[in-house]
Parts: sequence; structure tokens; C-alpha cells
Amino acid sequence: MVASSEAGTIKETQEVSHEATLFAEPITKFGSFTITNSLIMSWSAVFVIVVGLVLLGKSLKNVPGKMQGIFEILLEEALKLSDSITGSRHKSERLLPVILSLFLFILVNNWLGLLPGVGTIGWIETEAGHSVFVPLLRGGTADLNTTLAISLFAVLMSHILGVATLGIWQHFNKFISFNLLFEIPKKIVKDPMVLIVNPIKIFVGFVETIGEFAKVASLSFRLFGNIFAGEVLLASMMAISAYLLPLPFMFLEIIVGIVQALVFAILTLAFMSMAMTSHDEH
Repeated sequence: MVASSEAGTIKETQEVSHEATLFAEPITKFGSFTITNSLIMSWSAVFVIVVGLVLLGKSLKNVPGKMQGIFEILLEEALKLSDSITGSRHKSERLLPVILSLFLFILVNNWLGLLPGVGTIGWIETEAGHSVFVPLLRGGTADLNTTLAISLFAVLMSHILGVATLGIWQHFNKFISFNLLFEIPKKIVKDPMVLIVNPIKIFVGFVETIGEFAKVASLSFRLFGNIFAGEVLLASMMAISAYLLPLPFMFLEIIVGIVQALVFAILTLAFMSMAMTSHDEH
């Protein structure tokens, strides 16, 4: 009886741990497809955006009201900002639908991660003799898998637009300069400096190739790091005081969510605009 009582006491006083992980926790499976808590939030963000835009589209009028007027002003300012980066209204109008879609998806994901219950509602699982709390929901952009997927899409989309605008040969000659190699035998007699200049340009193309991989890493880790750090900060403040202390930090995270979505969108716009510009134009 004493041993049984002691075992019960130990079980009751056993602490439940929840360590902040870089990866999302799996919730359920459909065959070989795993649904994680961050994936649920990403789907929720898409649902919120689609429903919001459908309702906004139904409320459009020829004579705009106050709300429609605000959105029209925001859209015009977004075009002006895009013009300052692309240098062309034609490019801005072509790229802005993609950029705004990325901005809204990231922004809504950032803000949904601040809702009450996200990261705090879940269940307890026992692993290796200790109890672990598994949250049902986790901010989509607080998962490195999500930010990596968005970054890959942004960089790949820039190459697709580059090929569509310049053609396959001209676009990929920015990175692997076959033209420069072919020019050496033709120009070596008239211009011996081509033996020095062209290899340097070829090396620059190699550096740009490495830079494409660096873009993916930079975009994904910047967004993930800022949002994940914010969640850890809020969890720490809630552990100290669950009522008033986290409030100023939550307002700060709202601003951080806007800034990070805007930075990601502007960088993506710059990458796409550069991909659509030939070296001769540079």
C-alpha cells in the first residue's frame, strides 16, 4: 500500500513539459500524408483569406463606400511601392497579384499564431517515461517547413518569370555564361583582355548561382526566426504572468507580423524584377 501510494504521488506530481521545437508536431495521418498542427493553421489562413476576399468582392460598388475606398487607396499605394522597386508600372501590375497573395498569406499566418488557444490547447502524450504536451495548433510561419516552402516558391517563381520574359537561353546565361565562353576564341586576337574579363564574368555567374540558394535560406530563416522567437517570448512572458504582462509583447508581435510579411514581399518582388531584367539592361 505504501509503495502504491508513493507511485500515485509521483504520477500526480510528474511535470508536463512542452519544449519549443523547430518542427511542427504531427496531429493525424491520412495514409502516408501527415497533418501537422502548423499545416492546420496554414489551411485556416487560406480559408480566412478566400472567405474575406469573396465577401469583399461581393460588396464592390461603382461608387465606393468608406471600406472600399480604403482598400483602393491601399492598392494604389502598393502599386506605387512596386513601381519604386521594379521601375515599371507594367512590371508592377504583372507581379503585384503574386506578391500581394504572398503578403496576405504570411500576414494572416503571423496573426493567427497570436490568437488565444494557439499553442496552449492540446493533449498530453507520454514519451520515454515523461509527459509531453502536444499543441493542437501552431502558427504556420513558426514552422521552418512552411517558410522554406514559401521561399522555394518565391525563388522558383522568379526563375519562371525570368524564362517567360527573356527566354531560357538568355535567362540561364546569367548563371552559366556559355556566350562568354564562345566569345573567347572569336575575340582573343582583337582583344586579348577577353582572356581575363570573360573568366571573371563567368565566376560572377557562378557566385550568382550560389546566391540563388542563399536567397532561399535567407527568406526562410528570416521569417521563421522572427516569428518563432516571438512565440517563445510570449510563452516566457505567459509563464511569468498569464494576464497583463504578455499584452505589450502581443501588440509588438502584431507589428512584427506586418513588418516580416512586408519584408518578405518586397524582397520577393525585387528578386522577380531582377530575374525579368537581362544583364544588358543592368
